[in-house]
Amino acid sequence: MKKILIIEDDKNMQIELVKLLSLAGYEALVLQDFSHSLEEIRKINPDLILLDIQIPEMNGELLLQSIRKESSVPVIMVTSRNNEMDEVLSISYGADDYIVKPYNPTILLLRIANIFKRMENPLNILTYDDIKVYPSKGILEKDGKILDLTKNEMIIFACLLHHRGNIVSRDELMTELWNNEEYINENALTVNISRLRAKLIEFGMEDAITTRKGQGYKLV
Repeated sequence: MKKILIIEDDKNMQIELVKLLSLAGYEALVLQDFSHSLEEIRKINPDLILLDIQIPEMNGELLLQSIRKESSVPVIMVTSRNNEMDEVLSISYGADDYIVKPYNPTILLLRIANIFKRMENPLNILTYDDIKVYPSKGILEKDGKILDLTKNEMIIFACLLHHRGNIVSRDELMTELWNNEEYINENALTVNISRLRAKLIEFGMEDAITTRKGQGYKLV
């Protein structure tokens, strides 16, 4: 069970996050002593930190800087301030992601899952049955044959593969694309899905992606 540390002084938000993370199968802990934040983080040794910018004793961005001097633990900044400069500073200080309140719980969980997925696949090589998937190279390989995918097609395929057997909504796919700085609209998503399907069929993977009307897509 992955351990997630919540560094947030709003009691209602603490309760909300603990409930959300616990239901998702994570061990959710809340930082209690803001005057000794670093010491508490060392003791807890979390797998991921949700860090609010506006916390007592020390600004969240300054705490992030201190954390990065001794740890590479993934950090997602959670803040009520929709400020571009805060986002830029957070990323430059070493944040792995940034989300603004009020956030979509599903999107927050998806971003957490994506971080853990990247950590579990350091070589960035995935498998789909007897097919090797190389997201960083944008290719699928089977029996010496190579299928080239565009960046968007690979992001979509990798997301479906990560959730294989489960329905992935269009919103989740759009979020995944935006997380990778690919800003596409609904029509562009439809075009990318169609092109991806056509390429998979040519590669001998007919009916790999199924559509669930009104729900999304599933990789079988």
